[in-house]
Amino acid sequence: MVGTVRLELHIAHSQSLKDKRAVVKSLISQLRNKFNVSAAETAYLEQWQRTEIVVAAVANEMAFLQKELDAVVRLVEIAPGVELIAVDTDYCD
Repeated sequence: MVGTVRLELHIAHSQSLKDKRAVVKSLISQLRNKFNVSAAETAYLEQWQRTEIVVAAVANEMAFLQKELDAVVRLVEIAPGVELIAVDTDYCD
């Protein structure tokens, strides 16, 4: 099973692409280190205060996959300086 979660984020305090990329890079690093997932910034690459991160995970049980992706979303929700705008989760068998 493969699960993906698309996270649309607002980074209010970002005043430049450099500020934004520092926040995004840190967040992606935390996700990769804490969970066994792949993560990448996929949209709004040239906007200062908006981004989209897609996280993908693979597991042999749907319950584990759902739990893992829910934990990813919770970590992003509490990340400092980041506001979660939208979440879209998808699962494939």
